[in-house]
Amino acid sequence: MSDEDYQALALRLADEADAGPLWVFAYGSLIWKPAFESVEQQRVSAHGWHRSFCLDILRWRGSPAQPGLMMALERGGRCDGVIYRLPDGEKPAQIERLLRREIDDHESISSVRWVPVRTSQGRLRALGFWVGVTGQGTSLRQPLEKVAWVLARACGHVGSGAEYLYNTVSHLDAFGIHDRNLWRLQELVADEIQSIHGHRIASGEPSAINVAIT
Repeated sequence: MSDEDYQALALRLADEADAGPLWVFAYGSLIWKPAFESVEQQRVSAHGWHRSFCLDILRWRGSPAQPGLMMALERGGRCDGVIYRLPDGEKPAQIERLLRREIDDHESISSVRWVPVRTSQGRLRALGFWVGVTGQGTSLRQPLEKVAWVLARACGHVGSGAEYLYNTVSHLDAFGIHDRNLWRLQELVADEIQSIHGHRIASGEPSAINVAIT
């Protein structure tokens, strides 16, 4: 995407925004690596969406030799996450900075949208990324066992798939969020790591998924 592309998309999204502050919806890495300043955070629920490791990647946490998977939101279910309120400022400029962090091609534009969320004070809309992905580069509705096989093996220049999963689960837990699919997936990844290394973690030792990333 060119500078003009980012600016045009940021203007469109700002025009579609609700009045008031800018909120960003985080359900994965944005929770533990936001790369932006926030002045408030709240736990929320987004109905009609659920977390899914469905983005095929050949870099970052994967490679051409061992492709990885990153998280996005697929349709159906409910996703408990966190919204961050950005400081007051020009929304187009704030949104453009977020866009440059999250997307880099035209095919990704449709995955950026305003997500209705429910808070303890009521409903609002927050900007979400990688929401409702489709088409090339996605592997939707995969069984957890297959996802675990990939995450236990994939690694790239910024880390491993197992590390990404561990960070997400642990930071969700800090907000009191228990995503049962991610917890089950963590168990499956631990089993895969143990099978790869031929070592069964004894009682009292750190979990296999933690051993793999430290």
